[in-house]
Amino acid sequence: MLFPRCSIRPKRSMLPPPQRTDVTLESRLDSITIAENICTRVAESAGFGEDDCYRISMAVREGVVNAFHWGNEEQSHKKIFMSVHVQDHKLIVSITDEGRGFDLSDVPDPLAEGNLLKTSGRGIFLMRAFMDEWMVARSTKGGAMLVMAKRLPCNENSATGPHDRE
Repeated sequence: MLFPRCSIRPKRSMLPPPQRTDVTLESRLDSITIAENICTRVAESAGFGEDDCYRISMAVREGVVNAFHWGNEEQSHKKIFMSVHVQDHKLIVSITDEGRGFDLSDVPDPLAEGNLLKTSGRGIFLMRAFMDEWMVARSTKGGAMLVMAKRLPCNENSATGPHDRE
């Protein structure tokens, strides 16, 4: 390959401008598609390719499904809060529900022999596989807050940090 991917660091003016989208979603099935579409548009505008946009979309789908079904227990009066922004050379997605929260250690391992043939229970596994960073915590309101991030494409192979000068 003559020009390795991102071998030349872009000047600051060439980096995508900071952007943030905050949405409040209803606890409804169609909110899942709305969240996916928002995240895909932000990911595309940040420079992610088709494969990464698909991965981000699937991770967001799983996160919102979990907030809708497990967190808010499909109760229509409860909301799902999502924030999507580009910061520190990565796309960061935060999904918060109004449920009771959960302990990650209580979630069954989808790769355990007794769980391999189950039709559900792989959402956390997929989110972790598709994103570069993933964490869950209790929100200030008591529900679950999921935060996941994907490094921007040109920074995956870069050895320099975001604050280095040209």
